[in-house]
Amino acid sequence: FWTMSISDFLDEYFETDVIKANFALSGIIGTALGPMSPGTAYVLLHHYMGEVDGSVGAWGYARGGMGAVTKALAASFKASGGSIRTGAEVDHVLIRNGKAKGVVLAGGEEIYGKLVVSNADVKRTFLKLVEEKELPDIFLRRVRNFKIRGSSGKVNIALDSLPEFPALPKDSPVYRADMHFTDSIERMERAYDDWKAGRWSVDPFLDMVIPTTLDPTMAPPGKHFMSCFVQYAPPRIDGRDWTDADRGGFAESVIAQIAQYSPGFRDRIVHMEVRTPREIEAEVGLTEGNIFQGELTFDQLLFNRPVPGYAQYRSPVGGLYMCGSSTHPGGGVMGAPGRNAATEILRDLAKPTLHMSPAHDVI
Repeated sequence: FWTMSISDFLDEYFETDVIKANFALSGIIGTALGPMSPGTAYVLLHHYMGEVDGSVGAWGYARGGMGAVTKALAASFKASGGSIRTGAEVDHVLIRNGKAKGVVLAGGEEIYGKLVVSNADVKRTFLKLVEEKELPDIFLRRVRNFKIRGSSGKVNIALDSLPEFPALPKDSPVYRADMHFTDSIERMERAYDDWKAGRWSVDPFLDMVIPTTLDPTMAPPGKHFMSCFVQYAPPRIDGRDWTDADRGGFAESVIAQIAQYSPGFRDRIVHMEVRTPREIEAEVGLTEGNIFQGELTFDQLLFNRPVPGYAQYRSPVGGLYMCGSSTHPGGGVMGAPGRNAATEILRDLAKPTLHMSPAHDVI
């Protein structure tokens, strides 16, 4: 199973192309692999782990948008005595005698603490925030070889009204679910071929939701919001950086596909927010725009995530821990890497709870 492609795996259970294409989407989302690539069967399992309200494998909406999740986390953290500073870019980790003592901000301010915990990906943490001399050569080599490849983009669309799809009744419950138009695995594989050639997919795979059908608070009365997750979009175009013209072409490929199935869709567009891997990395610090902080391939899972010998959230630097999605079990809105990291940190501190004082005990 671990080395199977999602295409081969689904062939064992289904005959109809459109059904297989529907399930195959969870085998490629956020992954720089195609549905016929070995290892993508696990990616489907990864997306089906967990549950929502007792429904195993289900996904859910956060009322108010995904920002509501981070707001809830921040509120919980502050309630436990923590403090949060935004707009405070970290230049490097302050290390003395092999132990992390704090961080130095881009402006030169030094903040000290007993521990430093990094939610940045493994490459950003150890290749940009820690000096090479502080790390073993074999660890550095493995970090450099860790695969973090951007493969997806995002298009958020404000709509004047709910789009119409002739194939759906106006009151269809499908409007409240995730929608896509891909009707075969072969079509998805052709989209991946564009990525391999260093281009965005001309006929992309889209995973679309209209959360305002369930949560009207996300748009003014009568208006709607559509979120489109797009595969594939490479981190660089033909070996060069993305340009604004490239971004426009990427967005057009998305709108053109939707318009094929929803006449008049273009006329409903009020505003678009387009995010290629360039914007995703620049705005939220995800290397190459990879949403999982590293490929979910078997060589980078379990005890190999992020690298062999360091799968327990510790690092070669004393007092410097990892808690992001580059660690086990990987990406997704589940909080498991952070919870697991907290467990190991508490074990090292021999403290029974997360409450620590003063506020800068943990950075």
